[in-house]
Amino acid sequence: MPTFSTARRFVATLMGALLTQGAQASTLEAINHTHWAINRFSVDGRSGIDIIGPYQGGGGGCCYVVPSRWQRGMTVRVDWETGTGSSAGFPGFADREKYYAWIEKIDSQKRRHSKVVSVPDYTGQKVCGLTVHFLPCDDLQVTTSCYAYGSPEYPIKSPLHLPEPQSCLQ
Repeated sequence: MPTFSTARRFVATLMGALLTQGAQASTLEAINHTHWAINRFSVDGRSGIDIIGPYQGGGGGCCYVVPSRWQRGMTVRVDWETGTGSSAGFPGFADREKYYAWIEKIDSQKRRHSKVVSVPDYTGQKVCGLTVHFLPCDDLQVTTSCYAYGSPEYPIKSPLHLPEPQSCLQ
C-alpha cells in the first residue's frame, strides 16, 4: 500500500511534468441552469466531485489539465448523471417497504448523459480551469475563463434560471 508521502511525490511529479509541457492543471467547476440535480459529472474522465443542485454552481474536482495552447477542433467529453435534487417525500427508515419504494422512485428519475463539446478559443487569455454549463435539453457549454460567472467579462451570458422547454429537439 503506498504511503501518503509516496502519493504526495507522485502528485508533485505529475504536476511538474505537466508544467514542463506548458499545460496547466486546475479545477473543474460547473453551473447548473436546469431544474435537475447533477448527481455527478466528469470531463475527459476527471471527476468534478460535487453534487450540484438545480440552479446552482459547484464542482472543484482536481486536477483537470488545460493545454497551454488552444487548437482548432479542441473538444472535451462530458459525462454526467441527472436526477432529483432533494429528498422530498423521504419516508424514513422504519417502514422498509415505503423506504425501498421511495428509493426506486428516486432511481427511476436518474439519467446518464455523455456529450462531446467544443472548447472555445482561449488564445491570449489567462486560463483558469474548465467550467461546464449544464443547460436545458442536455445541452452544454464550456469555458476556461478566469472571470466569475455573472461578471460582465464572463463569456457565457445564459441566466442561471433557464426555462425548461416543452420539448427538446433531438
